[in-house]
Amino acid sequence: MKYVDEFRDGELARGLGEAIRREADPGRHYAFMEFCGGHTHAISRYGVIDLLPKNVRMVHGPGCPVCVLPVGRIDMAIKLAMERAVTICTYGDCLRVPASDGLSLLKARAHLDKSRADIRMVYSAADALALAQREPQREVVFLAIGFETTTPPTALVLKQAQALGLKNFSVLCNHVLTPAAIVAILEHPEGSGVQLDGFVGPAHVSTVIGSRPYDFVATQYNKPVVIAGFEPLDVMQSILMLVRQVNDGRAAVENEFTRAVTPDGNRKAQALVAEVFELRDSYEWRGLGSLPQSALKIRAEFAAWDAEARFGIGYTPVADHKACECGTILRGEKRPADCKLFGTVCTPETPMGSCMVSSEGACAAHYNYGRFRDIAVVAA
Repeated sequence: MKYVDEFRDGELARGLGEAIRREADPGRHYAFMEFCGGHTHAISRYGVIDLLPKNVRMVHGPGCPVCVLPVGRIDMAIKLAMERAVTICTYGDCLRVPASDGLSLLKARAHLDKSRADIRMVYSAADALALAQREPQREVVFLAIGFETTTPPTALVLKQAQALGLKNFSVLCNHVLTPAAIVAILEHPEGSGVQLDGFVGPAHVSTVIGSRPYDFVATQYNKPVVIAGFEPLDVMQSILMLVRQVNDGRAAVENEFTRAVTPDGNRKAQALVAEVFELRDSYEWRGLGSLPQSALKIRAEFAAWDAEARFGIGYTPVADHKACECGTILRGEKRPADCKLFGTVCTPETPMGSCMVSSEGACAAHYNYGRFRDIAVVAA
């Protein structure tokens, strides 16, 4: 297949659904976690659940960068803007994530003197760099978030800033690593109730790091992984491949997304990241806690463009909203509808937690595409 609409063909989807139903053992239950928020969105948007047999369950994972960003990291950016008169640039979803004291980056923006400081949405790290070049009198900080997919562009702008000798630009780095999160899910002490049979592996992340970094999931934890693209037929094919592995008693890393993912990934991007970043000793994830060597920090050679070093700011943990279930949803222990705030107090217009902010968050995806299915089930 060559075109996007072919990966959304209803007849082919029904055929895959029949194949999964035919091959799934009616005497057992299957639970597969789609790690990436892009898969969660595709599953909800295209009604993939409706084509699966009842004994095949999809479990939402933590794979949305906005969702796993803890409150304390957003507070750091707000503090920089309000107390150090800097202009924070970041992606749109980040602006709406609830922070401390009833604030978010978007709400904090209303309190700023725009001539000295600001909070702006950008589409890329390059946009933030360009702003710093256009307005040399303005101190610009790029709030960088994301998994391995968005790390190379951040590394590139840091190298460009160094080459230009740009003195009014820095990066507040929050790039995190996928394999570490998978380990945390498999080993989380509170996650004993989540019995997973395998993983639908990330797509875009894997174009950068390749398929080899997931080998440990199969060899050490005996869990199959199938890397899948983001279209509905990609996801359904990966589920069929997982069912077959479980039925055969196998645990291997398989690649459904062969049109974009290779075993070794993008070596050039990996080299760029290694040149600019190094591992943090520890980093706190929303829902997963502080995980060792699970995130990146800027190397000392680029310290002049590291906002944490430049402004001498540190991280302070902040508890999530007590009634918000984002943490347990990110670990796969609960579903969005299990949260008593879901769809009432917490909606995409008035999010109480990060899972409802991002379009790839489990709560937002379920609110937009899946909640009416819940109503139908209750009515039945």
